[in-house]
Amino acid sequence: MKAVITSLKAKILLLSIIPLILVTAAITVISLSQAKQLSEQEIQTFEENLLRSKRQELQHYVGLAMTSISHILADADTIDKFSEARVKAILHSLTYGDDGYFFVYDMQGRSLVHPIQPELVGQNLYDLRDTYGNFVIRDLLTLAKEGGGFYRYVWRKPSKGGLEDKLSYVVQIPKVNWMLGTGLYIDDIAKEVAATREKVTANIRNTFLTVVVILAGTVVIIALLGVGINVRASQLADTRLREVAHSYVQSQVIQRRNFARELHDGINQLMVSVKFRIELARDKLDQPEQRALSELEKGSEVLNQAIQEVRRISHDLRPILLDDLGLESALHSMTDDFAERTGIDVELSLDLPDQRLTDDIEITLYRVSQEALTNIERHANARQVWLTVWQKDRMIWVEIKDDGQGFSCSGQGSDDCGIGLMNMRERTEILSGDFSIRSKPGGGTRVRAGLALV
Repeated sequence: MKAVITSLKAKILLLSIIPLILVTAAITVISLSQAKQLSEQEIQTFEENLLRSKRQELQHYVGLAMTSISHILADADTIDKFSEARVKAILHSLTYGDDGYFFVYDMQGRSLVHPIQPELVGQNLYDLRDTYGNFVIRDLLTLAKEGGGFYRYVWRKPSKGGLEDKLSYVVQIPKVNWMLGTGLYIDDIAKEVAATREKVTANIRNTFLTVVVILAGTVVIIALLGVGINVRASQLADTRLREVAHSYVQSQVIQRRNFARELHDGINQLMVSVKFRIELARDKLDQPEQRALSELEKGSEVLNQAIQEVRRISHDLRPILLDDLGLESALHSMTDDFAERTGIDVELSLDLPDQRLTDDIEITLYRVSQEALTNIERHANARQVWLTVWQKDRMIWVEIKDDGQGFSCSGQGSDDCGIGLMNMRERTEILSGDFSIRSKPGGGTRVRAGLALV
């Protein structure tokens, strides 16, 4: 029953914790998902703002370059070779920052101006592709013909020597039909976006870990409170059960003691008196009255049997010797009578407290011993019995062993273990004691019971 109650309490505790975990997990997942989506939108907005500023900057640079050559383009209706050379020289000399320069291509894709990579000048790069497979020059020329535009591709960065993402802006130079452009490397934007994304991811991860820690702490606190409440409730229930059991056994002891004394001091004395009176009447009868004498003798015999039966009932209800002299004397008397009656040798070893035990403990130890000896007498076919009582760790123990034929018991408390063994177990467990039986065919039997000392 106690195991069932404990299991029920555990289920109730789980039913209170599981919804908390599920709700918290759902809220956390939804919140983190929304936070991730929002942060991604903010990162995209941040990246777009950076790119917008780069575009404006590129348009400004190209406008300055066009202004620097506008006087040459405005001097004649057509541009001769000398003027083309002057335009190339001016654009070749225009640089800004570590990696800022202008490039010029004709409409066939031949490089005309490239101050950072002069080896490209004169080469036809119309079919040049970047690492993504894009036709860079071909696409830039198309944008220039369409009135200008922005283009993103991969190109070598002069200050690092490696390939990086680049954003360029190109226009068409009137009269000479060339493409003019410049670009800014945007690897710094990628780094800033990556750093921002990493920070956001770290914040989300820290938030998740914080929620997990708070949830785990909450679950632990609830579990500890539940366990504490359950343990306290179990202790109170055990204490109350022990008190009820103690009161019940004590009440039984008092009732049986009173009943035993009434039988012994009341009915028994009356029967003894009747017996004496009948015997006295028998002695005064004349010898010829053989019939009356025979009847009186039979009555005397019946009364004597009644007296013995009353004594037996009185002893079964509550041994008078146990009340008057205590458990030690009662066990000595019981084992002496057992040895005299059965011829089985009994070795008795007692280690009892100095103070008398409570009535419920004494009667339980006595009845367990009595029942065990009765079973030995009836079934064990033993030659030697050991009855030992000792105290240890605030417990009083009784053990009865024999060298008899033993038995096989398929389950504790089952019918084939016998009513006597069931009675011993119930007597012990009603006082929250420990009870065990160990036996095997041909190997004797050991019965042990332990009760807590109050």
